[in-house]
Amino acid sequence: MTTLVIILWVAVPYITAAIFIVGHIWRYRYDKFGWTTRSSQTYENRLLRWGSPMFHLGILFVIAGHVVGLLIPREWLYAIGIDEHTYHIGATVLGTAAAILTLAGLTILIFRRRSIAAVFLATTRMDKLMYAVLGAVLLFGTAATVALQVFGGGYGYRETISPWFRSLILLQPQPELMVGVPILFQAHILCACVLFALWPFTRLVHVFSAPVGYLFRPYIVYRSRDDDRGNRGPRRGWDPVTTPDAERLRRP
Repeated sequence: MTTLVIILWVAVPYITAAIFIVGHIWRYRYDKFGWTTRSSQTYENRLLRWGSPMFHLGILFVIAGHVVGLLIPREWLYAIGIDEHTYHIGATVLGTAAAILTLAGLTILIFRRRSIAAVFLATTRMDKLMYAVLGAVLLFGTAATVALQVFGGGYGYRETISPWFRSLILLQPQPELMVGVPILFQAHILCACVLFALWPFTRLVHVFSAPVGYLFRPYIVYRSRDDDRGNRGPRRGWDPVTTPDAERLRRP
């Protein structure tokens, strides 16, 4: 086993994980006001209304597929009645559809940022780098799926990539499993490492800011000041501000 293999399939993933974790902690501690997607909906909404749902829905299916393929051993799926053929058909068909949907949504979003002047001016250099790396990850992953799984004879990544990934999580790395992996899968994984290393310093941090509390917070009561509502009619001008200092000054 060469030094390059150890660097690529042991050192790089662990360095990426360290940057991902420490970077998010640093970003949240020192840049809470920048922890946002910097929405550009006010500049343009028509393309965003199509591109954003397509991208987000597609990427959710892509993530779900990766979780099942990488983290769940195939023996567990066999135990619940999902054999290799059923898994392969489902992963290929659903994975390809999810990849196409994600790429289509990302293409619309990139076209929108490039063609709408106001949106383009609001795009930072880090945004451009993030879009480029994210596009490379999706393109290599889609190319590997189509070339090897759809039109090729199929590649058993659950015998190499999946055990390698789980070995990293268990802190017992097995880089030798990645030696014979097709180049498209290797490029997909390495580009994903770059993306995860950039993640804490881009707009992607909003993934960890889902408004879950919105579902459980109490109702907000809004009171109208219209003419036909309330106990008193509207008054012209500003209402007087009542404070302890103002009351003391008005006393004779």
